[in-house]
Amino acid sequence: MVPVSGGVGPRASIFSSFHLGIVQRQGLRNTLISYIGLGIGFVSSTLVLTRLLTPAQLGLTSVLVSLATLAAQLAAFGFASTALRYFPYFRNSAKGHSGFLPLLLGVPLLGFAAVAAALWAGKSFVLSRFSSDAALLGPNYPAIILLTLAVLLLSLQDAYLKSLFYTGFSSFLQEIFLRLYIVGAAGLFWRGYLSFDGFVLAYVGGYALVDVLLAAYLLAIGELHLRPTRAVLRVRPLRELLAFGGFALLGNLSGTIMVTIDALMVGAKLSLAAAGIYAIAFNISTALTLPFRALYKTAFPLIAEYWKEGAMEKMADFYARTTRLNTVLGCYLALGLGLNLDFVYGLIHRPAYAAGSVAVLLLLVGRLVDGITGVNGIIVLTSPRYRFDLVFNASLAVAIVALNALLIPRLGLAGAALSNCLALVGINVLRTWFVWRTYGLQPFDRRIPLIGALAAGAGLAAWLLPVPPNIWGALLLRGGTLTVLYGAGLLLTGAAPEVNGLAAHGWARLRGRRA
Repeated sequence: MVPVSGGVGPRASIFSSFHLGIVQRQGLRNTLISYIGLGIGFVSSTLVLTRLLTPAQLGLTSVLVSLATLAAQLAAFGFASTALRYFPYFRNSAKGHSGFLPLLLGVPLLGFAAVAAALWAGKSFVLSRFSSDAALLGPNYPAIILLTLAVLLLSLQDAYLKSLFYTGFSSFLQEIFLRLYIVGAAGLFWRGYLSFDGFVLAYVGGYALVDVLLAAYLLAIGELHLRPTRAVLRVRPLRELLAFGGFALLGNLSGTIMVTIDALMVGAKLSLAAAGIYAIAFNISTALTLPFRALYKTAFPLIAEYWKEGAMEKMADFYARTTRLNTVLGCYLALGLGLNLDFVYGLIHRPAYAAGSVAVLLLLVGRLVDGITGVNGIIVLTSPRYRFDLVFNASLAVAIVALNALLIPRLGLAGAALSNCLALVGINVLRTWFVWRTYGLQPFDRRIPLIGALAAGAGLAAWLLPVPPNIWGALLLRGGTLTVLYGAGLLLTGAAPEVNGLAAHGWARLRGRRA
């Protein structure tokens, strides 16, 4: 963080200690909220909304959110990232932070006016892309503009609160409250209290409600400084803020395209129903990323510290160990999900969604490779050559779009998943090569293929078993066989010392309790 003006001596030390405590408390709270939110999100989107909405209805909401998120990124012009980067220069609560909040909101709102006009003018073009579902999308098209505004204000207020070190309430609203609200609105539609158009408005209203609650929270903590001042232009040149925002826009837009373009292109080239089926397949595969995300929360600051210290040997060791651990966990979860897709889709009770099974398998392959090699992205982003991270992300976004355009018309849902898989595998191979070629770091040794072989053998044995027709019995049989064979193989071969160490620790504790 950039020091506050005059930030030397005891006063700066007190300031740093005070905010370090806030960051630690907020970090623990956000971690807990994130895990609860991910669990709620998986259950609500995969198991609840699929029972309440048809694939076409679910696909419509997916397309609306994807379009609104892309439009909001364009309107924001990178100012959410600008807030995180430059707010320390403006920080002075007694002076309303020199009018920073009106500037933070003002430039993106001007951008929103332009984006909203473009969306309205381009309505016929957008609807022509979804010609087979224009009757469903057309009446709800204005919701895209409203949702764009709501998503934009949410991202800006969230960035402002992060800059103030108040992140817990915003995380709760986004990760837990909003997801439960959407499930509640879908339940009202399913029970007949709302029409589908009413549900769409309620869906948009959920984001707007979060905006209002965030504004009320800022008012409650005394940080809703909405009076513009000329002083804001004297703290940092506006040209500098806009230049940084433009650079951040490219990175943010690349990341947004990676997670939204599949739904848009499936909906446009196939149907909204196909987009809904693909959205569920995508959500199922997301379960594989949970342990990777948990690791990255620790890896990011640690690798940044290694760069600061020039501790390349420590970084190399950490890179190798995390890659090995991600391989162990990733292979197990990927096989567990792949072998038990009948169980997952059986819980949905809508056979139409099972058409995404092949897509799930392909997405799991891409996410597995991304998870195993994922630390390389953090190494690049925290390195002196961090700008290459933008190059890789932009290349990944372009690759996904190009491959989707090529493969979706030929292979349908599987084409979209294959595009995602090929793009992730390709960019991670390049990024791993870049880290090895530039910094001499590569995490692979003989243990990695051994772990892969053990996982493949255990998975094949579990798949070949004759399973009972009951989905719960099949889950227990296949899951149990995979766990026993894979775990035994890891322990006997010592392919992952971390697993042996964990097993030894658990055995020692068990013996201690018996004694």
